[in-house]
Amino acid sequence: MAKKKISANKIDLVETFSEFSRFKNIDRATLMGVLEDVFRTMIRKKYGSDENFEVIVNVDKGDIQAFREREIVEDGEVEDETKQISLSEALTIDEDYEIGDLMAEEIDFLTFGRKMVQTAKQTLTQKVRDLEKNVIFEQYQEIIGEIIVGEVYQIWRNEIMVIHEGNELILPKNEQIPKDRFRKGDTIRAVVQNVEMRNGNPFILVSRASPLFLEKLFEQEVPEIYDGLITIKGIVREPGERAKVAVESYDDRIDPVGACVGMKGSRIHGIVRELRNENIDVINYTSNDQLYIQRALSPAKITSIKLDEARGNAAVYLKPDQVSLAIGKNGLNIKLASKLTNFNIDVFREMDPDEEDVDLDEFADEIDGWIINILKGIGCDTAKSVLDLSVADLERRTDLDVETIEEVLSILREEFEEE
Repeated sequence: MAKKKISANKIDLVETFSEFSRFKNIDRATLMGVLEDVFRTMIRKKYGSDENFEVIVNVDKGDIQAFREREIVEDGEVEDETKQISLSEALTIDEDYEIGDLMAEEIDFLTFGRKMVQTAKQTLTQKVRDLEKNVIFEQYQEIIGEIIVGEVYQIWRNEIMVIHEGNELILPKNEQIPKDRFRKGDTIRAVVQNVEMRNGNPFILVSRASPLFLEKLFEQEVPEIYDGLITIKGIVREPGERAKVAVESYDDRIDPVGACVGMKGSRIHGIVRELRNENIDVINYTSNDQLYIQRALSPAKITSIKLDEARGNAAVYLKPDQVSLAIGKNGLNIKLASKLTNFNIDVFREMDPDEEDVDLDEFADEIDGWIINILKGIGCDTAKSVLDLSVADLERRTDLDVETIEEVLSILREEFEEE
């Protein structure tokens, strides 16, 4: 059977849908599929079916063509004009046509009417935009946990908009380092923390406060970590204040702590600056719980440790001058050490046998239990350990009001005055 095509006006995507030239991040096959689907929808609306139509898309040239195939039948026997054409009509197009031949003719989309073409354009625009959103979503899904370098575009009270490769990323207030101070146009580094679709749009959240951000900074600064010779076993942070990083080497010849710190601190200095002078303790990881706790409480020197592994508790005993070091400023050292080791750490002063002192629990009848617990939380488990501190120190470290502190001190002093 003969199969011939006749020419008609083509619809030029470059002119009619010129904005699609900017969608360069959508792969060609996907875009072709979307275009074909939109124009097949137009054909179904006009002809009722697209079964005998062929749609050809040329993305590079911006052309799209559609051809309708119809079978040539005897005059008077045309039952479906969409699929059949009479012999006499076909002969007016080409005198070589015969009964049973298939005639392919190009469809002129301009005959569909301006309204239908406009609707197709709007549908196509929406579909392509949805595709772009999905591409962005998948692009950032693949780099969750990686550091991006962007530009501060807009600063609001509770978040910062960061532009990265033309895309909008959000850095919430609670994911910023408290000491962060950015201005519009500043370069910013953050880790991609979460990617989701909200109301059909990709929402990319980045963080500078996450332990993952610190981990990735170490990967960038320490080649041995990037190469897998040193692994980070644990990271805990109080953003902008203090962090503890436990590292382990798979090569006995490599000192993991020394490698992370670098010669004269060369490697860790860059990380500290990026984190607004966050104090970073790098320690050797060990599976020995007692030794791990001891290292985690650095720089305090521990006398002894009693573990209750079943309950996850650790009682740590130190000399009086080491207690404040173990607790740290605002209790951060012991708080981070507890998180790192997964033990609830309680600090106790090691009593001198010749020193007269009284355990705080002995004052339970005079001092409320919650106050005693707060004092223990800062390493003061005996009367003299509390009396050794000034009112100002106790106020700063416990958040108790001055009146309460002075009342407690008065009660404790009376114990020794009576003796």
